[in-house]
Order: sequence, then structure tokens, then C-alpha cells
Amino acid sequence: MNAIAASYHDRVNVLQGTRAFASSPFDRPEWFALLAQNARPLVAMASEGDALAAMALSEANGRIEPLRNWYSFTWRQLAPDGAEGDRLLTGIARHLRSRSHRVTLWPVPDEDGSASRLEQAFRNAGWNVLREQCDHNHILPVKGRSFAEYWASRPGRMRTTLKRKAKKVEVQLLTRFDAMAWDAYEAIYAESWKPEEETPGLLRAFAEQEGDAGRIRLAIARHDGEPVAAQFWTVEDGSAYIHKLAHREAHKALSAGTTLSAALFEHVIDTDGVSLIDFGTGNDRYKADWMEEVRPRYRIDCLDPRQAAAWPPLAKRRIASIAARLAPKAAES
Repeated sequence: MNAIAASYHDRVNVLQGTRAFASSPFDRPEWFALLAQNARPLVAMASEGDALAAMALSEANGRIEPLRNWYSFTWRQLAPDGAEGDRLLTGIARHLRSRSHRVTLWPVPDEDGSASRLEQAFRNAGWNVLREQCDHNHILPVKGRSFAEYWASRPGRMRTTLKRKAKKVEVQLLTRFDAMAWDAYEAIYAESWKPEEETPGLLRAFAEQEGDAGRIRLAIARHDGEPVAAQFWTVEDGSAYIHKLAHREAHKALSAGTTLSAALFEHVIDTDGVSLIDFGTGNDRYKADWMEEVRPRYRIDCLDPRQAAAWPPLAKRRIASIAARLAPKAAES
């Protein structure tokens, strides 16, 4: 067995060799290249013979964090499956102790085992690890249904709304990037209930990339010629990802968002033939109307007990753990 060699890099181009491990838009080297335009990347890598693993990270807030932003649905390790990949991840985790007393990773999925692998890798490397749920991911497993079959199972008020309001807007659905349509999306977003975004240029660059690759699904609803609602989705490898949706508050009564969503659900189910629709992070109540299952997203907070800087947060963690165990007993007494 070869010795594990670990290294750090401040450029994300070294992630080209991890492309085979990407299982979503947020694992690809191109995505991290976009993020690196507004962050200082710290790519931690480990190799053993021909095997390679990496974590795309950054140094911020006095700790090591994922290289991500609020557009990211997930963050995960980039490593081969099995024992070989686990050894490499442990090697990275061990090497990170020389870089910081704390590593906090989120939002990590576990339906693919990512959270469990990372938790174990850091434990094996001597970190004190706390894993807890930090977010929700609403999804729709299509299960071979047509859109008509899916729609028949939606709440009656949704079906009634679509029937009453659909004719009040015209829907434009694009499968390529269109600058005028994107400008309309940005104008709608600016007049929506959504908070102002820090890096809208990054999202546009991502949309252009997805358009070039044929993965974009961009829809605009217009009322009397005026754009009133917009949605940005992508499709790849049998999954559809709902990235952004917005409507002008002044035209809320049109329910144009419902009309757009129905059009996009129909397209990705009946035309693209996806098996899964992913509504990203967040536990907004309206998502449950469209989706049928919820997956947890985890935060993995790692502290190195060998370093004095980790002792205060370790003490707080210990106190919180004791308080959590005592709470049920106090309630019974």
C-alpha cells in the first residue's frame, strides 16, 4: 500500500481530476471555479497511488468551511467509493489539523452516505465531531408517473388555481440561455418578495454555462406582454433542479408562479423524463404542496481537542450535551 500524500491548493483548477465524483451541479469543477471568483479557495487533496480525493474548502470566520454559497443545494466530499476513498478522506481530515482547530461542513447530504463518511473520516483523524441536521431538502420522486398522473394527486386548491388562472398569463419555456429572458428574470426578482442577492452575476454565469450544455430550463410568464413571474431550473442525469423562482408582488393575484411551476413540472416529467425533482434547501410550507418527500441536510462540526483554541467551544458542546440529557429527567420530576 502506498503512503497517502496530502496537499493544499489555492486554485480550483486542481479539481479537474475529481470530475468523475460529481453527482450534482454543485460538485463540478466549473461550479467551484465560479465560487472562487468571490472567495479564497482552499482545496485539500490526498492521493494514494493513482487514487485521488479532495475537499473544496475555504478559510473564513476563524475556521475552515466549505467552498459554497447560498445557491448551493449541497456540499460533499470528492472521493472514490469504498475503503480506498475512506482512507483518503481520513488523510485529508488528519492533515487539516495543521491548518485550523475547527472545520465545519454543511449542507451535507446522507442519502448517498456523504455525511456518514465525512463524520467517520474526521473521527478517525482524531477530531471531536458533532453532526446535526441543519436544513431540509424537498424532493419529488416521479416513480414513472406522467405529469397528468402526478397532477391528479395534488391538493384540490392547486388544481383549481391552475384551472382558473392559467389563461391569464402566457408561458415562454426556454431550453437555452436567452439574455433578454434572463434580464426579465432579474427584473422580476428585484420586485419580488425575495431578499437581495450578493452575487447575481455568479448565477447568470452558471445559467449561461448550463444553457451551453443544454441543461437549462428557463420559464417566463407574461401578462398583457409584461413579464410577471420567472423560474430557473436545470436538468441532468435524470434529475431536475429548481434553482430560482420569483414573481412580481404587484401581480401576485395572477398566481403566475403556479402556472409556471405546472408548465415546468410537465416539461421535465413528460419531455425530459426525469426520475427526480429537487427543490433545494429550505422548509417553506408551499414546497410540500409540490413535493412528496423530505431529506435532511447535515452540519458536521469538527473540533481538534489537541489545540487550545478548540477548548472553549468543546466545553460549550459538553455542557449542551449534558443539558440535553438532563432535560427529559427534569421534565419527569
